[in-house]
Order: sequence, then structure tokens, then C-alpha cells
Amino acid sequence: MQNFEINSSTIDKIKKITNEEKNFRNQNLDFFKSVGFPNKRLEDWKFSDFKDIINKNFEKLDVQKFTNNTQQINLLQDFDHNYIFLINGNLSSSNFDFEEKNKIKINIYEGDTDYQISKNPLVCLNHALAEGGYSLEVDSNYKFKKSLVIYNFFTKDINNKILNSKNRILINENSELHVIEYTINESQFNFISNVHENIILKKNSKLKNLYLQNNKSNGFFHKFVRNKLFENSDYSNLIFSSGLKFNKLDIECDLVENECNCNIMSALFLNKDEHQEIKTRINHLAPNCKSYQKVKKVLNSESKGIYQGKIYVKDIAQKTNAYQLSKALLINDNAEFNSKPELEIYADDVKCTHGSTSGNIDEDSLYYLMSRGLNREDSIKLLIKGFLNDIVESIKSHSIKSFVEKKLEDQINGC
Repeated sequence: MQNFEINSSTIDKIKKITNEEKNFRNQNLDFFKSVGFPNKRLEDWKFSDFKDIINKNFEKLDVQKFTNNTQQINLLQDFDHNYIFLINGNLSSSNFDFEEKNKIKINIYEGDTDYQISKNPLVCLNHALAEGGYSLEVDSNYKFKKSLVIYNFFTKDINNKILNSKNRILINENSELHVIEYTINESQFNFISNVHENIILKKNSKLKNLYLQNNKSNGFFHKFVRNKLFENSDYSNLIFSSGLKFNKLDIECDLVENECNCNIMSALFLNKDEHQEIKTRINHLAPNCKSYQKVKKVLNSESKGIYQGKIYVKDIAQKTNAYQLSKALLINDNAEFNSKPELEIYADDVKCTHGSTSGNIDEDSLYYLMSRGLNREDSIKLLIKGFLNDIVESIKSHSIKSFVEKKLEDQINGC
């Protein structure tokens, strides 16, 4: 696009990097410059032509690091929690007063250790330019007493920026953590947040991750998450991130040792001009592992929802149990839903199922509710809540579940 140029001098300005990392960054930059922003000619982006989206919404783009650490963020009062503050993708502060602090390590993310060139141009752009973000490690044999809220805060002065950051979470053996990533965007301008995140779960560890935001946003969000699960570890990801102008979550999970468990579920309400894609790849690389995916979307006027999900089962991954389902409820003729479920199986003793359905509001159900005194609008809202409710019900904490229910209800009501 015009008014968007990156050269190696941008990488030269990044401090505290080794020659090896610098070379890696330049290789990724060269790849990105040769390919450009991803478009529908790439299979993984066939439903989200990001190059076209960028050209329609940006006249110029700036990749220079942008920081503003003077913001005051109001803590959520709905439940007790630990917190990390990210401001424009950069680690600003943290508080673990509910925990044994000697069991937790939190630092600014520094350095890459996995020098592999991705086929995703946005991941390559991140590898080339990322600064900021955080690195979190939980010691062995420690279970968090309270949830951790990651306040992902974007300041009102961001405009025509690409913010690239990296995060890393390591949960050591026999430990457990519940995370809520809560996005707060005060900017009324267009910007891009491009995040790469590595999550490692050691033997017998657990991580539950939940995504949502406080209000609608003009931001364009892309996040690539790579998970590595070791023996008997348990990973859950609950996605409630409705109301974003553009959001693509690209999640890869490697189940590398026996008895791993991976769950990815979402309940999304998309309104006018909102574009949300969830792309998953679950790699069953060891025997006796389970994965469960359920993606549910409600799409209103001119919104677009996408789910691309692949289950890969290696030949040695016998006794795999994998489930995948996507369901869409379209409440407007101009809404669009695209689904692409895939199975690639090389083992013979497995149980793998997948499916995808989409349809309109059931008129008989509407008539039933309206015959009992509700108007049509309230009846539709009630059916939407019922459609999404089973995902919300999977949250065990009563206070967090009530908080998510309220946010989801606000989104349905157009707040």
C-alpha cells in the first residue's frame, strides 16, 4: 500500500538483541516485504482478505514503537483478581497481592528462541518488529488463588499504527492459572494490534484463558497463539470477544505427550460491519489425548463470521478423542458465515467427529415466545441468549460467569 514502507533501519533501532536475533528479524522482514499483507490467495486467509481490508481502512501506516505509560486504568470490581497492565502492547505494571509472589516471575518479553520462518505474513511482520509484551512463569506445584486479569489497554491517541508485541506464558509442573484477557480501547481511530503468543504447559498443569472486551472498538486485531501441551496438561480457551471491527484469532495446539486435554469454545455476537475469524489447528501428536471445540456465532446486519478448524492426528496418536462443531445463527439476510472444518487422520484407533450448521431464527420458537407476551425484538434477544448460553455455563466461577453474562447481554443490546 502507499505510505507504508519498512526497511532494516527499523530493526537497527531495536535495543538489546543478539546478532542471531537481528538476522532472524531481517529474514522475516524480507519475507513480509516479498509477500505483503495476507490476501485471499493464501488458503488460511481465503475468507479474510486482510490486504483488501487494510487498503479500505488505512491511507497510511506507521510501525514505530508507540508507548504511553501515564494512563490510569480502573480495576474491575466484580471479583477479586491479580492483574497485569499492558498499555499499547507494552508491559506497564503488575500486581500479585493475592499470591505467593516468589512463585511467579513476570518480566518484559525479551528475545526469541524459536527461529522459524512462518508462512503467515503477519507472524513474520511480528517476528521482524515486535517489542514489548510480557513473559510470565509460574513455578512448579503452585495453584493461583485468584484469577489473573490482563488489562490490554489502548490509548486514545493511537492512530494509523501497527503495534507488534510478543507474550510468553510458562506453567510448570502441577500448577494452575486462570487468565482473563480484558481489552479496553479508548482510541476512536483505526490501528492494528498484531500479537504473537507462546504458551507452554508442563506435566499436570492447567491453564484456562478467557477473552472479552469492555466496549466496541475500531481496532484491527490479529493474534497468533502457539500452545505446547505436555503429559496430562489441560488447556481451555473461552472466546467472548464480540464488538471488534476486525479480529482474527489463530490458535495452534500441539499435544505432544500422553493424556493431554484441549478445549476451545466461543460465544460471539457480531453486529454491523464486524468481522470475526477463529482459526484453529489441533495437532494430536501422542496417544490418549482429547480435544473439544465448539464455536457459536450470532450474526446481525452485514457482519461476517468465519471458523476454520483443523484436527490433525499423527500415526502414533492412537486412542485420540477429538470433537469439533461450529454453529451460526443468522438474524439478518446480509450477514455472512463461512466455515471450513477439516480432519487429517493417520491413526486407525481414534474417535474424531466434526460438523457445521447455520440457519435463521426459528419462527415457531419466535411465535411461541410472542404468544406469551413478549414482543418480537425481546423474543429474538431471548433466543440469542439461549443459543449462546451453553458456552457461558461452562464458566465455573459464579462471579466471573455473571460478569461475562452482563458483557454479552450488553453486546446483544447494542451497548
